Amino acid sequence: MVLLFVAATKSMSEQKEITIYDIARHLNISATTVSRGLKNHPTINKNTRKKIADAAKELGYRSNTFASSLRSKKTHTIGVIVPRLNSNFMSSVLAGMEDAASREHYNLIITQSLEKREKEKANAHTMFNKRVDGLLISLAYDTETITHLQPFFHKGIPVVFFDRTYPHAESTSIVIDNFKAAYDVTKHLLEQGSRRIMHLGGNMLRDVYSERLRGYKRALQDHNIPFDEKMIYISNLSEQAGTEAAEYILKMKPAKRPDAVFSANDTAAVHCMMTLKGAGVKIPDEIAFAGFNNDPISKVIEPNLTTVNYSGYQVGEVAVMNLIAHLKGVSNIKTTNTIVLRSDLIVRESSLKNKSS
Repeated sequence: MVLLFVAATKSMSEQKEITIYDIARHLNISATTVSRGLKNHPTINKNTRKKIADAAKELGYRSNTFASSLRSKKTHTIGVIVPRLNSNFMSSVLAGMEDAASREHYNLIITQSLEKREKEKANAHTMFNKRVDGLLISLAYDTETITHLQPFFHKGIPVVFFDRTYPHAESTSIVIDNFKAAYDVTKHLLEQGSRRIMHLGGNMLRDVYSERLRGYKRALQDHNIPFDEKMIYISNLSEQAGTEAAEYILKMKPAKRPDAVFSANDTAAVHCMMTLKGAGVKIPDEIAFAGFNNDPISKVIEPNLTTVNYSGYQVGEVAVMNLIAHLKGVSNIKTTNTIVLRSDLIVRESSLKNKSS
């Protein structure tokens, strides 16, 4: 039985690939008619198209997309590089990308840089060699330059940055107004009576974090609150970073501790809150909290976390549609450098010192 199975498998594997010429002979029509029928060309009537499709299925025909892409110089494939896949926000972004790409009959090749510039460079090199029609990228935590994207610019392959961006004359960036969002968060905490607001920030190489810090600083300035360097805690905004930020706060003399914390993401905010609560700190009475991203974790922690909401799905959808519009010649990527999407402050119990708010 085993020998027979192996022999049968070998025989099947050695069968030649079915071509349009085989289908043409099977139906006694021209190869040109088969080719057009498989592409649903309007010059081929509906019944003939159905006969061709049925014969192709019966004979086991597979479209040679590789050869087709070489002829058309288009692969109908878009490369995507994200910092990490295990992120609620990035999952939402990718869902938006998948839906938009599917509607336009494009495929996505998705990779992650794992927050490392060298991995990002390797991914970009792979995408270029895969002949993707365009590239969507959110930069790794430590990426300093985008020289690794130069081959795309040189070949005229469109590049769209999303969320974590890098200014470039031949690309488009899909962002929110991080400055305004951070300003509004800080202003809200100030209106609740907080005066010593700590900011948990990310790597200043990334515009999302530098803009959130800038918004925080401007809000303090506009409310005549002196900026204190000791109230800035820069990290990778991980769970561990949130815990370490809480430990940093607990080492301060009670009079020097912040009375509010604004974190550049929800993850660090929540783990900072958990550690402080474990040490007996009352939230928001002693230290109010606000995060960023509106991740599900923000509604699990008690008290629920005040945060900034913006749609990852919309970010992904807009990024894909902008790229495809350029590929179709509908828009010029060089004239649309930045697309700013909406964000909203969601106020929850973690920041409400003034209970009448």
